[in-house]
Amino acid sequence: MGIREEVFYEGGPHIGDLIINILLGFTVICLPLTVAAIVRALWLRYRITDRRISVTGGWQGRDRTDIIYSEVVKVVKVPRGLGYWGDIVVTLRDGSRLELRSMPRFREVYDHIAQKAADKTGKTLDTIKA
Repeated sequence: MGIREEVFYEGGPHIGDLIINILLGFTVICLPLTVAAIVRALWLRYRITDRRISVTGGWQGRDRTDIIYSEVVKVVKVPRGLGYWGDIVVTLRDGSRLELRSMPRFREVYDHIAQKAADKTGKTLDTIKA
């Protein structure tokens, strides 16, 4: 019997990201952005729990990345889509970064990640949040 994880957020990127990029796709210049948004909508999935951050993505959702909060040193949020969704960048102890693109409820998720990282690392929220 394993330890249960409480899921804070589970799902894909915000639908508004797909809609705006499809509309922009009618201009040939923005076509690569439209294709990227379609791929994200089809195969990108986030799972934020009280123990870890899991991102499943890549071609046909074959890549998976899991990080635990004790590895997090910094979290940054960038609003997108008039603030309805946003990107979150999580910097890890080894200097690598994990991007959560087009995250719905990004402010709540950002606060959750920062709080859990502060709890696990013993740092203050001010040092985790950038």
